[in-house]
Amino acid sequence: QVQLVESGGGSVQAGGSLRLSCAASGYTYSSSQMAWFRQAPGKEREGVATIASNGVTRYADSVRGRFTISRDNAKNTLYLQMNSLKPEDTATYYCAADPAPKVWLTLRPSQYNYWGQGTQVTVSS
Repeated sequence: QVQLVESGGGSVQAGGSLRLSCAASGYTYSSSQMAWFRQAPGKEREGVATIASNGVTRYADSVRGRFTISRDNAKNTLYLQMNSLKPEDTATYYCAADPAPKVWLTLRPSQYNYWGQGTQVTVSS
């Protein structure tokens, strides 16, 4: 079965960096669309970044220039490098997979079939 396992979350001060990882299994990772989402308490889940099978990326305006999404198809792993973190980046971060995309580079949660369990990121001021 499909499994997505996130790691790398933690607590940092504003201006710091974290790198999230998502290990994928159970489907053809290399041809899939992958994405990172986040959800803060009391708020809707929002798309952070997405990456197509060919490496093309798209970012939410709130993180563009600070976050970098990447993928290693040999390791079936997705990454999110987060720099210049702000308190408003505090949330649970989720990895998501769309193994057979009909729409590419989307940040809509409904387009993704599989989700990880989430990893907490806390940024203090």
